[in-house]
Amino acid sequence: MQAGQMAYDRAITVFSPDGRLFQVEYARVAVGRGTTTVGLKFKNGVILMADKKTRSKLVEANSVEKIFQIDEHIGCATSGLVADARTLVDYARIIAQINKVTYEEKITTEMLVKRICDYKQNYTQYGGVRPFGTALLVGGVDTQGIHLFETDPSGALSSYKAGCIGSGRAAVIELFENKFKDGMSMDDAIVLGLEGLKLSGEDAPTENTVEIGVIKKDENFIRLEPNQITKYTDKL
Repeated sequence: MQAGQMAYDRAITVFSPDGRLFQVEYARVAVGRGTTTVGLKFKNGVILMADKKTRSKLVEANSVEKIFQIDEHIGCATSGLVADARTLVDYARIIAQINKVTYEEKITTEMLVKRICDYKQNYTQYGGVRPFGTALLVGGVDTQGIHLFETDPSGALSSYKAGCIGSGRAAVIELFENKFKDGMSMDDAIVLGLEGLKLSGEDAPTENTVEIGVIKKDENFIRLEPNQITKYTDKL
């Protein structure tokens, strides 16, 4: 640790002389060490895909959850500290239900993501707390279109056609920049996402090491079953 840094990384509310919040940067490092998670838009919806490789053969693969349903039309995938992600998912579900009860309509994806990011930003501004060590890829289909958002531990958000968080992000983004096309079919998007996961890991993804969520226009969020994932992994 640099000598000039030590005085500024012990509190979230103190800026360094060059305008940095070190605790927020450390949270980004935690995300960067997480498992690879990707999201891609396709013609009629968006897919979310997460690598859920386990450290031990004794771990039940189905007990590892990286993709969550927030509402009928919105899902998210996480990378980083999973416990932090669950807290954000619970908050997002509450916000979605409050909007439905209050206004009798489904919340838009963009509005929900902004509420999540406002909540995350609060944890970068007050003493006695720490930033959330997780990033989310939030996908949804609503009246305003098909959406894929990436959220940052700082509370920033960006909209993507195809995105990646976690380890191997740079290589996967480069792959998507070269191969992603607007209006792809769902099958092509899933295969491209699996190719990205394969690029970032040591082994090719299998039905037991990858989790896939799909949100399609006029349909509810679904998770693909292992036998459905197999037909895509076989194409690799």
